[in-house]
Amino acid sequence: MKNSKFILSMLCLFVYLQGYAQDRKNDIAPIYTKELKKIANKKKVKRAFEIIDAIDDQTIEDMIELTEVIAPPFKEAERALVFKKMIEAAGADKVWIDEIGNVLALRKGKTGKKLIGLDAHLDVVFPEGTDVNVRKVGDTLKAPGIGDDTRGLSMVIAVLKAFNKAEIVTNNDILFVGSVGEEGLGDLRGMKYLFNESDLKIDSWISIDGGSLGRINNAALGSKRYKVILTSKGGHSWGSFGLANPHHALGKAIDEFSAVASEFTKKGARTSFNIGVIGGGTSVNSIPFESWMEVDMRSVSAQRLDSIELLFKTSINKAVNDYNATDIKDKVTIEFKKIGDRPSGEISPSTPLIQRAMAATEFFGAKPRLTIGSTNASIPIALNIPAICIGRGGKGGGAHSLDEWFINENGAEAIKLAFLITLSEAEFAN
Repeated sequence: MKNSKFILSMLCLFVYLQGYAQDRKNDIAPIYTKELKKIANKKKVKRAFEIIDAIDDQTIEDMIELTEVIAPPFKEAERALVFKKMIEAAGADKVWIDEIGNVLALRKGKTGKKLIGLDAHLDVVFPEGTDVNVRKVGDTLKAPGIGDDTRGLSMVIAVLKAFNKAEIVTNNDILFVGSVGEEGLGDLRGMKYLFNESDLKIDSWISIDGGSLGRINNAALGSKRYKVILTSKGGHSWGSFGLANPHHALGKAIDEFSAVASEFTKKGARTSFNIGVIGGGTSVNSIPFESWMEVDMRSVSAQRLDSIELLFKTSINKAVNDYNATDIKDKVTIEFKKIGDRPSGEISPSTPLIQRAMAATEFFGAKPRLTIGSTNASIPIALNIPAICIGRGGKGGGAHSLDEWFINENGAEAIKLAFLITLSEAEFAN
């Protein structure tokens, strides 16, 4: 009995400590609160905040101008040139467009021992031909892409202006970036190039993309995306009746995968799957020669993501093989084409960058919230490089829709937050 009571007591203590640890997960070490307050109260930093307020109207004009240049993934070049012109006017030691299309502006520090990145992405989800003219309705700006992530681009420019106009010197170098390929099939190609292929050695990264003041994305939501293509000979619906039909096989494949994936996602770390696009066929009276679908799978766990990917391929193969084993003529063949691969990962809340971001957020009167998402920060996070994604501030909605809108309500506060976090990482020199 005594042993049972002791074990029960230990279990209760363990549960309590676990809850206590979770409650303290977002705690800010006093040293960082003190550090951020000290930096924020410096004369030049206060001047930088005043500058951000003073140029707020121009920041909005920059946002509007950039919004009205459409930039789908893989077609960001025109907007990149507009952004490059703006960032050059803001002032930097070197501005260039790299091989993949990212716009980069380097502001050198006193020692240059580290390189700190601040970015927003150039691309939007909308195709060429979309009407992106900005409409003003009272205090509301309406246009596809007005927030995601054109607002972020204008914030990056404003932060650079504040550094220069306030004549702030940092110890470390800062890289101001307009990146390509964040959305959809862009598959974070701008970030993958910077961190895996370029000659730059980046020590920490701050992305601006989505969310209100207080959101700090320190964990990467991994995803794997496939286009599955089923093919056969095709033919006339009457004259070739009985011939293998890729659409019929695809229907069986979707049913098989959905059934097993639904069971898989009921337990364990949160995991999702979605069949988002289906296509193929030429006419109602033709047996299609091709049928395809695009599939998205996500998980907070890299292991679970690998597991559902294997389950996906296994179930599709099984369904098509079962279909081919029926009394149809000819066969359906399968091609798995990977169209997206975003990694999982997490940066510990105790990391200095995360601590500084939380302390800076509290300084501006907001409650810091650590979140998980699929953003430009995902690539450095997966490489265990300190990285976060913070919100654009203001008020907005309708992201990824034609009815996207933005209201510049206290929008300058989010710019000041991005400035303060960047400055704290780059180390104030004078």
